[in-house]
Order: sequence, then structure tokens, then C-alpha cells
Amino acid sequence: MWWRSIAVWAVSTVTMLVLAGILPDFQLQSDNGDSATRIAVTAALGAGAFGILSALVWPLLVRALLLVPALVLGLVVFFLNGGLLIFALALVPDGRGEANPETAVVVAAVMSAVASATGGALAVRDDDAYRRRLYRLADRRRRRGSAGAGPSTPGTVFLQLDGVGHDVLRDAVDLGVMPTVGAWLGAGTHRLTPWSTDWSSQTGASQLGILHGSNYDVPAFRWYEKDTREIQVSNRPTSAAELQRRAIEHTGDGGLLTLDGASRGNLFSGGAEQVALVLSVAARRGKENRSRAGYFAYFSDPANAVRTALSFGAEVGREIGQSTRARLTRQRPRVGRGGLYPFIRAFATVVERDVVVAAVIGDMLAGRSAVYADLVAYDEVAHHSGPVSRDAEKVLARLDRSLALIAKVAEHAPRPYRIVVLSDHGQSPGETFRARYGLGLQDLVRAGCGLPVPRRARRTHSGAEARAAVRAALRRPVEEGGEKHRPASRSSEPIVLASGNLGLVSFPDVPHRMSKEEIDARHPALLPTLANHPGIGFLLVRSEEHGAVVLGARGAEIPLADLDERPGPLADFGAHAADAVRRTDSFPHTADIMVNSWYDPAEGEVLAFEEQIGSHGGLGGAQGHPFLLAPEAFSFPVAKGTELVGAQQVHHVLRRWLREGSGPQVPLDKSRHEPAPDASFTAATVTPQDKSA
Repeated sequence: MWWRSIAVWAVSTVTMLVLAGILPDFQLQSDNGDSATRIAVTAALGAGAFGILSALVWPLLVRALLLVPALVLGLVVFFLNGGLLIFALALVPDGRGEANPETAVVVAAVMSAVASATGGALAVRDDDAYRRRLYRLADRRRRRGSAGAGPSTPGTVFLQLDGVGHDVLRDAVDLGVMPTVGAWLGAGTHRLTPWSTDWSSQTGASQLGILHGSNYDVPAFRWYEKDTREIQVSNRPTSAAELQRRAIEHTGDGGLLTLDGASRGNLFSGGAEQVALVLSVAARRGKENRSRAGYFAYFSDPANAVRTALSFGAEVGREIGQSTRARLTRQRPRVGRGGLYPFIRAFATVVERDVVVAAVIGDMLAGRSAVYADLVAYDEVAHHSGPVSRDAEKVLARLDRSLALIAKVAEHAPRPYRIVVLSDHGQSPGETFRARYGLGLQDLVRAGCGLPVPRRARRTHSGAEARAAVRAALRRPVEEGGEKHRPASRSSEPIVLASGNLGLVSFPDVPHRMSKEEIDARHPALLPTLANHPGIGFLLVRSEEHGAVVLGARGAEIPLADLDERPGPLADFGAHAADAVRRTDSFPHTADIMVNSWYDPAEGEVLAFEEQIGSHGGLGGAQGHPFLLAPEAFSFPVAKGTELVGAQQVHHVLRRWLREGSGPQVPLDKSRHEPAPDASFTAATVTPQDKSA
């Protein structure tokens, strides 16, 4: 509305007058002095020129800087804004406006923040203005589209709260931390359903299964492939692209979002035409790479750019304060949170959240049929602070506010929307394997092989999704320190990789998956050393005599076919553990030795092989129990008395819901290796193993 623009202009004028009175290097009058009226007119002209330049020039500047790394763009926002202010003051008649560059940066930042707050406050009471502002916040380009009425059929928004377990969500609702979710459940508009992950309880496997209908041959977050001699890492852009290609080839279908869909902030595209901050397309070079387009959509509003930059700085300070307090009070367990981590956390909890939410808002106001977005804030903080820590609880509260904002936008969208909230896995607490025993998994494997153990062994980086998002934004190589994409040679020394509390041991000089007998012949002490260690829950190896077997302490050796009758070491890991292990054993790239850490069912604790006190990736505890929160309008995910098991089955449920909503005409499942459930699918068993395995 025109009156809102005038109000913002008036507030900006007053702000400029106040700053001119406070800052000695910022003036709005001539050297000989001016009347109060003349100074006010100068401020009004300067504020008006600054506002017009911000609206017209800023989007062009941001578009020109789209190839600049996103975090760098966040830093230069202040200087660009200051330059616009200097130019605006130069347009004031008689040269009465003047500010040196340093002062201009401060003045421009304050004016943008004040204008944003004023406009937002006024827009709350004006539905049309509120809608237009959110629309511009998400993507100015969409305003050039047609303004006709949207479809009458409902669209669907899938919001993934990365790493939030079912029990964590339920507790947060009970404590009032997430009032939006609590209101949905209390009013009966939404239904909460738990589901169980595969053995590989991490985003790479879960999101690939959810979006593309297949996570076949994804044994962990990172693994070594003997045929290609490469280490695949789920959050490496080239690996994500390859995994997506394999899933599409495996199912014969493009994914959940192939028709009028949008993918925001995910590892994979889901077949969507509209993508932003999607890792599987981040490896592409040139103009065709649209994975970073979300940054332009968000930073094209200078007020948002300034607000996010200020929030980024505040979050860095918050993390430093929280980590310092944890260190001074000697909290246990605890991991290092120094170096670049405060900035990585701030990126996940502020920049990534703001940009992804803005992209989702733009999709809704553009009337897209299906949107899937990942918010990684909780997962990143929980890795380092713990899944039930106060730090993580505050992140959940901020995520709930994002859900409330998206729900508010749905009221102004051109079509009705159904909002589905889900998670890809949970997190299990516990100290690290190294902290408890003084050595890492790699050290233990080397000792069992009779190899020297370095005094200061390399630590495995966290592997959280936010770290990959930062690297992609910075256009930096994504290799983790010391972790090579392609090992230099087929060494006889084992390659040891970690994925939360799941470890993988591979011998690169042997082209096939080694048998238990071959491992015993080469390293007689290795398997007994691992199986009898108190920090190890069980091993999976392949035996020439019995087929695949699970090994445990005190000589336990149980063939996979007998696990239902004799669970042995798997007894504490849940009802679906045996099926999950059998499925992973069928993968072509399963490691020579699969190692799952110890698990305490009483406390729900595991021992991470990475530097994490909240971890996921293997079996044990809350990490394997995410949630699915959906409107009551959809059919039940599974039949009464059954359970929802596996990310691939979640994909089938979401496809069915899209068809029920009469939204995108999602094709029936066309998996060439697995039978597709029909429209009344209710089975909740682990998906059949691939017949070509």
C-alpha cells in the first residue's frame, strides 16, 4: 500500500536525522549551518533517494554478484549498502549530505534494519501488504508472473527438520518449546507418526530414499567403492550427483517432485525443475548451475541482507558464549567447538534457514504444487551440543517460528496448501569412542592388524549437512582433511571410515569383498579385537561357510538367516535391526567389515566414531526413529497395528498423499527392481532386497 511506503520513508528520515546528530562524520547541513526545516528536507531527500536506489539498484547488484561466494556476499552487503547511501547523499541539492565511507556503512545498516522492522510491523496489519512483502522476500522475479487465480486443488509443502527425532519433537511440544506444532496436534489438524530408518540412519540415505524412492547401495554416510577406487561422501556434490543418478536408474523414475515441484536446501533434487541450494547440482559449473539461486532471491532485499548479517554475527557470539560456558563448567560429554565451527553453526541456523524459508514462501506464493525443503539447523547444533541440550532446544523454538511463518503465508497463497513436517533421522546422545577409550576406531583397527598406531591420530570431521552447504556456498573443494576422494594406490593397509556410530573397514588391495576367512588369514587378531572390544556392539562380515554373519563378544557368530530366532548381539538394537542388517549385506559396496558401536538401551547412548556427542548413522537409540507429521486430511501412512519402516516406504506414502491431494499427477511407482505398492499401500516392512544383488 502507498501509505506504508510513506510511513517507512518517514521513519527512515527520522532515523537519518538521529544518526546525523549522533555521528560526527555524518552531516545533513552545509558548513555554515542550516535551519531545522532545511535539515529535515535534506534528510527526507536523502532517505527517499536511498530507498529508491535500494529498490531499483540493489537487485541488479546482487544479481551481478551471484557468482561471488554466498558468505562473502554476506560480508560485502554492508559496503554495498554504504556505497548506495553515499551516492544517494550526492543526489541531494547543494551538497548538504555528506558521510565518510566508514560512517556511511553504519548509517546504511541502521536505516535498512529500521526500514525493515517498520515495514514488517505495518504489513502484519495489512494482509495484502504482508503478502507482497513476503513474496518479494522470496523471489522478486516471481512478481512478473501472471496474477490470475491459482488452482483450486491443494498443493503440498514438505518441511524436513533435519535430525529431529520423534521423541525430541514430542518432548518439545509437551514443554511448550514448539507451540505451532503443539497447536496443530492439539486442534487435531495434524497426525504424528514415528517411522524407522534403515541401518544407515543419515540424511544421504534417508533423503535419497524419500525423494527418489531408492537408497539401494548406500551403506553409510561415507564408504569406499573398490570397483571405482573412490570414497563416496554423501555431502560431496559429485557424490550426491552420482547417488541421484543411480537412484533414478534404479527406479526408472525422476523422483517425488518431477511435476511442478521445487527442491530447496536438499542434498538431492527429487526431480524438481525448480532447485535452489541443492547439493546434487552444486557440482555443475557455469550459468546452468541454479543451486545458488536462492541466495539471489533472498539477498535481493537489502533489508533482509542486513538483518541476516546481523543475526549471523549474533549467532556466532551466542555459540562462543555457550561453548565457553560448557568448557568452564566442565560439561560432559563435550567436543571441540572452536575454529570455524561458530561460523558454520551460524550459517546453518541463520543463513541457510532464512534463505530456504524465503524460497519456500516464494514457491507457495507462486502456486507450485509440491515443495520439499530441508532445514539443517537443529542437526548441526545437536551434533556439538547434544540432542537434548538447551542449545538445541532454542534452535527448535526458532524452527517452530519458521513453521508458523510458512503457515501464515499459506493463508495468502493463490491455492490451498497442506503442510507436512518430517525428519530424516534422529540423534542418539553419548560421548565419543575416542573420549571413552583414548583411541579412535582407526587406531583400534590398525592395532588389530599389527600396524603402528600414530600418537596423534587424525580425527574424522563431523559430516553434518551444514558443513557441506558452507563449502558449496564458498565454492571450496569439499574434501575433508586427510580424506582423499581417490586413494593413491591399492595399499594393503585398511581404509577406515566413520559415519556417526557406524564404522566401515575396507582393504583396497583386494578387489572383492573379503570373507571372514580371508581376513583371519591375513590379520588373525583383527576380528577378535574388534568384536570383543567393550565399545563395539557387533560386526557384519561375510563368511565362506555360513554366508554373512554377525559377530559379537565372547565368540558370538550368528548367520543372518538365524537372527530372527537368535538375535545375539542385535538383541538390544530393536525389532527391525536384523532386517536392516540383512538389507545392507545385499549392497554391492558394503565394506569388508561393518562395525556398529556399543549401545546402552537404558540410557539410549551410543559411542560415535566421529567427534560428535549427538550422532547418527548406525543402529541404536533415537537416531533410528524420526517422525512424520501430516494433516489429518491425508490417509493414514500405514494400517493400524503396523509400522512405517525405511525411507523408501516413506517415499511411497508421500507419493500416495500427492495423488490424494489431486495435486501433481505423480506417476505410479515404476521401480524396475521392487514391486510398487498400490494406492491402498499400508505394509510397514523393510523393502525387499534388490533382486540383482
